[in-house]
Amino acid sequence: MAARSKARKRALDFLYEADIKNVSAKDLFATRGATELSQEPYVGEVIQGVSEHIGKIDELIITYAQGWDMDRMPPIDRNILRIALYEILWGSDIPNQVAADEAVELGKSLSTDESASYINGVIGRIIKIKDSIAI
Repeated sequence: MAARSKARKRALDFLYEADIKNVSAKDLFATRGATELSQEPYVGEVIQGVSEHIGKIDELIITYAQGWDMDRMPPIDRNILRIALYEILWGSDIPNQVAADEAVELGKSLSTDESASYINGVIGRIIKIKDSIAI
């Protein structure tokens, strides 16, 4: 597994835990990050980026996740989408297809095959309108 993929997975661990506990992912990472072998700088970058833009990210998920409320969506899927949308909209060095592929793979390995298809659909819709999104 590539370093960025591992870092993305580790960031997902923090975001998921913070979401479940209803605490700040940035605070959780600041408290435990370095002691839990999360020294890859990209872990912190993803957590910081998602945290900074979570309002806009969640607004897009709500808008384009047809038929799913944020409360009904599995927390793992919600956080996979958050990472992918952060990378697509604010991660200038991440190609859209890489962000989408990584999100789908996380969905397949950590959730269900149905989740992977759903994640891919939401991301695909957002990629199509990316240039018209006010961020």
